[in-house]
Amino acid sequence: MRVTIYSKPDCHLCDEMKAMVHLVLDGDAHTSIEEIDISDNLVLLDRYGLEIPVLMIDGTKVAKYRVSEAELRQMVGGRGKGNL
Repeated sequence: MRVTIYSKPDCHLCDEMKAMVHLVLDGDAHTSIEEIDISDNLVLLDRYGLEIPVLMIDGTKVAKYRVSEAELRQMVGGRGKGNL
């Protein structure tokens, strides 16, 4: 599974989402987590600038702004620490 977080520096919501993703998914050998800073990319800034953070799973947008631990676990089918 490929997880992508679109974010920018100095964004507290971005920091919260990154922390939640790492809490749930770090250690899952079948998951890659990529954090993309949109601040230097005009195309991504135009696309996601008002919605950050944006969470994508396997190329599909699944959340923006916030995601709870329960929501994230449901999105990834219960995968993550303790559920591998």
